[in-house]
Amino acid sequence: MSNSSAPRYPLVLVPGLLGFIRLLGYPYWFGIVAALRRQGAKVFPVLVSAVHSSEVRGEQLLERIAQVLRETGADKVHLIGHSQGALTARYAAARMPQWVASVTSVAGPNHGSELADFLQRLAPQGSLRERLLALLLRWVARCMAWLETGYRGPRLPIDTVAAQQSLTTAGVAAFNARYPQGLPGTWGGEGAEEVDGVRYYSWSGTLQPGITDRGGNRLDGPNFFCRLFARSFRREAGQCDGMVGRYSSHLGKVIGDDFPLDHFDSINQSFGLVGKGADPVGLFVEHARRLREAGL
Repeated sequence: MSNSSAPRYPLVLVPGLLGFIRLLGYPYWFGIVAALRRQGAKVFPVLVSAVHSSEVRGEQLLERIAQVLRETGADKVHLIGHSQGALTARYAAARMPQWVASVTSVAGPNHGSELADFLQRLAPQGSLRERLLALLLRWVARCMAWLETGYRGPRLPIDTVAAQQSLTTAGVAAFNARYPQGLPGTWGGEGAEEVDGVRYYSWSGTLQPGITDRGGNRLDGPNFFCRLFARSFRREAGQCDGMVGRYSSHLGKVIGDDFPLDHFDSINQSFGLVGKGADPVGLFVEHARRLREAGL
């Protein structure tokens, strides 16, 4: 893809829970930003609260979008959100659709995460387990803020209870009632590809024995945890990436929902050690071409 075939609008990459831009120089979007920029795309990974509700993160994202629009002179941006970043992007697009050309959900829990449901049952609000989990998340988030490189803005707020509730099936159902753009009308189906002038897309992966447990994943610690977390799934047992269910990820035009990717493989983590046959960087590059071919 040459510069002339890069997307018309800048790409804004929105991280998920405990997301970052760079920690001690290590990127969240491993190899993805560089690959997109080599193809001529304008790419802006942004920082929002590592642990908070999708709405609060969405308000922060609107500030980042406004900044990108000022810096580039562009009329709109493309939002690509990983995990909770997909909900964050959906909120921003619903609030200010005139700023957004497209929203792409990458392994987004668009109908909630069964892992979040499990954690809520394991550590109900007000319990000692919940307080310990909240303490751990706050400590991790504070450490990440201290290690974040290249960010010069104010310290972003943290709310562990709001974050957990935002990711449960019930919490996302309430969110969807307020911001339904792009959602499928039937379970496992596709949603409207365009709402209020915004295009909606999604893709995700599933844990596939003999595929996502091989290749670089043999040396990848997060893959082990994804396989452990997958045991908490009931409705989509055997049909998840370890943190998000296959059909729960659907939004707008579904590019694919069974790529050989665990939840972290979707952003080429860790260090590009992904499953056998997986090409997460290629999915992003191909999507940039797709947006350009759509005139975006």
